[in-house]
Amino acid sequence: MTALAAILARRIAAEGPMRLSDYMAECLLHPGHGYYATRDPFGAGGDFTTAPEISQMFGELLGLCLAQCWLDQGRPAPFALAEIGPGRGTLMADMLRAIRAVPGMAEAARVHLVEASPALRARQGQVLTAHAPHWHDGVESLPDLPLFLVANEFFDALPIRQFERRGPGWSERMVSLRDGRLAPGLGPVTAYPALAHRLADTAEGDVVETCPAAEPVAGEIGRRVAQRGGAALFVDYGGWRSLGDTFQAVKDHAPADPFADPGETDLTAHVDFEPIAGTIAAAGAAVTALTPQGVFLERLGIAARAAILARGLSGTALAAHLAAHRRLTHPDEMGQLFKVLAAYPQGKAPPPGLDPAG
Repeated sequence: MTALAAILARRIAAEGPMRLSDYMAECLLHPGHGYYATRDPFGAGGDFTTAPEISQMFGELLGLCLAQCWLDQGRPAPFALAEIGPGRGTLMADMLRAIRAVPGMAEAARVHLVEASPALRARQGQVLTAHAPHWHDGVESLPDLPLFLVANEFFDALPIRQFERRGPGWSERMVSLRDGRLAPGLGPVTAYPALAHRLADTAEGDVVETCPAAEPVAGEIGRRVAQRGGAALFVDYGGWRSLGDTFQAVKDHAPADPFADPGETDLTAHVDFEPIAGTIAAAGAAVTALTPQGVFLERLGIAARAAILARGLSGTALAAHLAAHRRLTHPDEMGQLFKVLAAYPQGKAPPPGLDPAG
């Protein structure tokens, strides 16, 4: 039993079963034993690899996508170039390198990072020291400037709640104790008004997931984009309208038991983009149609960029480069599972590679 498992077991013994969202929050962000609070989980030496770590092309193309939005909106200066959940700082570094090709943009950019992990803040500071980044605990403290923002694999790490359909009501999935160890369980059947609309498209035993923390973040970003201009790109794995159990753990690049080693494994769930899009629209910004990552990157010209970078490569270096291109775009890899949604000001052009919501 990990140190955090012992803490959570004592809490459950004293207070009763805990919501899955509370369990995830403790596992990921507990100040002394939380997964993100205590380590750098990225890359070959960590537990998982994100798109920016696979190839520089990902960050470059997202940077140029935002650059076109900046040009379309009259080159506002200064502006906030922000990332939420910036990992090692790799994506931001690649975006900054790409936008140097756009006259005046790098000079107008003020780099802002929303990051809760002290360990990752330290790593980001090393990578981005030349750009004097500013750190924030939440999007609410971002500066009152035009906002050009990226969130890559951010929403999937936010704590979720799970509800299992039982007749006309729902039983919330909880974390309890079984033989002294952490284990999943079910709460009492209750009518949840917030899920009343899901009674029409679910059946007995179906699981619906909600993410209470996602909508306030999306709403704040949508409000800022609507009022001050800019654009926000949300890239994550998931789909439209939650259905099914997607809660999962990863350790050493392989699936793991999410209840076995709390604090030692990454916990995530698929993102439900429907409420995120609705919240952005309610905040006054326009939203794009949900688009597969592979389609988005191909529209932005990743094939041409890959060909340029392949010049002069051979052997294992060329094979790795081609594999990275495939991994980012092919439907059997990240190309279909990962989706892109964007927020942009009403009346302005949507970010390139994406279509207005129908």
